[in-house]
Amino acid sequence: MGLVSKILRIARIVPRPSPEKLEYSKWNKDKLIDRIMDLEGERKRKADEGTGESEAKVSKKRKTDKGELKKRKKKDKPFDFSKYNTRFIALKFAYLGWNYNGLAIQKEPTPLPTVEGTILQAMNACKLVPSMTPQDYNFSRCGRTDKGVSAMNQVISLKVRSNLTNEQQLDESLDKKEINYVHILNQILPDDIRVSAVCLRPPKGFDARFSCQHRHYRYLFRGDDLNIEEMKRSASLFEGEHDFRNFCKLDGSKQITNYKRTIKHSSIIKINETMFCFDLIGSAFLWHQVRCMMANLFLVGQGLEKVSLISDMLDIEKVKQKPIYDMASDIPLILYDCSFPEMQWISTDQSDFKALQSNRRVFSLALDYKLKSTVADIFADTLSVDQSDLGGRTRINLGDGKGKVVTTYEAMLQRNFMDSVDTVNEKFKKRKASKRGSVIS
Repeated sequence: MGLVSKILRIARIVPRPSPEKLEYSKWNKDKLIDRIMDLEGERKRKADEGTGESEAKVSKKRKTDKGELKKRKKKDKPFDFSKYNTRFIALKFAYLGWNYNGLAIQKEPTPLPTVEGTILQAMNACKLVPSMTPQDYNFSRCGRTDKGVSAMNQVISLKVRSNLTNEQQLDESLDKKEINYVHILNQILPDDIRVSAVCLRPPKGFDARFSCQHRHYRYLFRGDDLNIEEMKRSASLFEGEHDFRNFCKLDGSKQITNYKRTIKHSSIIKINETMFCFDLIGSAFLWHQVRCMMANLFLVGQGLEKVSLISDMLDIEKVKQKPIYDMASDIPLILYDCSFPEMQWISTDQSDFKALQSNRRVFSLALDYKLKSTVADIFADTLSVDQSDLGGRTRINLGDGKGKVVTTYEAMLQRNFMDSVDTVNEKFKKRKASKRGSVIS
């Protein structure tokens, strides 16, 4: 469509106030474009008037649009962390682990998010930390839990953005003026991760990992067809300092040579008529240690092994290499508590509306799982589920309800053994050297 035709089409909609006839065919291009702009502007104004919008409303709308544009530009502008002070804090939190690929951020992408990654993502979103790289803000975690494992009193320490100057941070009377870290994070985090308390002034030299005095684990299990008394006797044998290389997963990448750990408390506790737990307190634990310990306790409880198995496995002169066996399931394991030196933890006021909102979400989540659990029990009862008849086979209890069914049970100390600690470490070093050589070549 030519410029003249377009002007005439618009002019029919918005007639020129003056009766003067204009000869558009004699106009140059620039003049025609100016005329189109005038007519389109007048048409828009008449359309606004037709909808009943007053000039004041139209003007207000234009200002609002400009304001939204400014907000958008401000939002797009990178957050300048250099304008704010930071402070070193500790956070206490709890999480249900079955929706996560463990606590710690992984180097490689994982099918499920990690708890730590979810928390740091929330912190980054509300501008508490500048990046998703923990090394940028002196990050440390108390206990590293694996995929599926839950925690009730996990602790991390790190530097975060602060509203206060370094001097003001030392004054407890100004704590209420500080960022409400607990509330802000609970607003963003999913319902199965909850921050319960913050310590604004951790002890000097505090580190969430190395300042922990002991870690308390609990492993839940049903007592069906298990000799609980024999399990109690077995559990007590873990107490004291022992070499636990036969009760963990060997990891060559860590090049561990000392597998001695001290267990302060080890027992079997009854929770209710059907549920029990393996209650364990120690200063530090090896990779998959609790699940390996529980797997052997199940064997004793089923009568497949004697109580002496635990003593034999702890004696590395007698059992020098770890026999091949399956670990207990991950879901029933809980990092129940972590103990630290005296610290000033600040919890949310339970009568405060902000805390009530978070509590409501936790209650709703817990009720949801209870209802599903009840429905699942009815489902199993309706189908008359019975695992007692296995046609002469043996089901090894692994804590997950399914276990491992074998035709003939093979005694633990008669099985094949895994590589020794020295062999595992040496194999890893050779693989690493081989990869380094291939990269250089």
